[in-house]
Amino acid sequence: MSTNTVDNTRKVTTRRLAEMKQRGEKISMLTSYDYSMAKIVDAAGIDVILVGDSASNVMAGNVTTLPITLDQMIYHAKSVMKGVSRALVVVDLPFGTYQGNSKEALASAIRIMKESHAEAVKMEGGSEIRESIERILCAGIPVMGHLGLTPQSINKFGTYNVRARQEKEANKLIEDAHLLEDIGCFAIVLEKIPSELAARVAKELTIPVIGIGAGGGVDGQVLVIHDMLGINQDFSPKFLRRYADLATVMTEGVQNYIADVKSGDFPSVAESY
Repeated sequence: MSTNTVDNTRKVTTRRLAEMKQRGEKISMLTSYDYSMAKIVDAAGIDVILVGDSASNVMAGNVTTLPITLDQMIYHAKSVMKGVSRALVVVDLPFGTYQGNSKEALASAIRIMKESHAEAVKMEGGSEIRESIERILCAGIPVMGHLGLTPQSINKFGTYNVRARQEKEANKLIEDAHLLEDIGCFAIVLEKIPSELAARVAKELTIPVIGIGAGGGVDGQVLVIHDMLGINQDFSPKFLRRYADLATVMTEGVQNYIADVKSGDFPSVAESY
């Protein structure tokens, strides 16, 4: 059996991600929010599945990630876990469940782990949420950090533009990245920041750095699956590469079904009992 075959069937863990960085193997990460999609993504060989609070946008139709609740995130995570056997599953702690109250943060993380059986949580922010991260880590729950553009703080930023272009903000991001590594985060997502800055962070840190709109100098990439498969046609940032046009495929399929029902072509004799 080849080494590749062994790797492709071996369960992905936080330790394995560290090993991947050490040997220079890029890490692939996509979002999923339900059983059927997660099963396909996992079987395709993805390394990490993020049950993202982006479900607020692509599943619930909200403008921002802010409205989604902890109960809703747990529902999505439970659904995803039933379809996954190989990938590491990380769940976003939603807005309002960890900022400013470390005890509430721990309770939120414990609920996700116990009720969904997921394997890690992701949190947006650096030094501002240090106490919450440390309390969760002390309970033995793996934490993935998230710096740069943090969508849960969109009302603070007032824009989805690229972050950390200015020296002061870039230095703060570098400091926060080192802080997250030092206190025990197993990986960090960097969103929508200059590629040179992202590459520097990835080089300075020993933990994996996953980028979204952060260039190719990091240790892996993550995208929202509805965006990269072309299901969501309303979102076209510079960093997004579409790997399929499922909106068109699905529309044609639905239209063909409607036509066949209207004409009486479906169901045929062969499709009837």
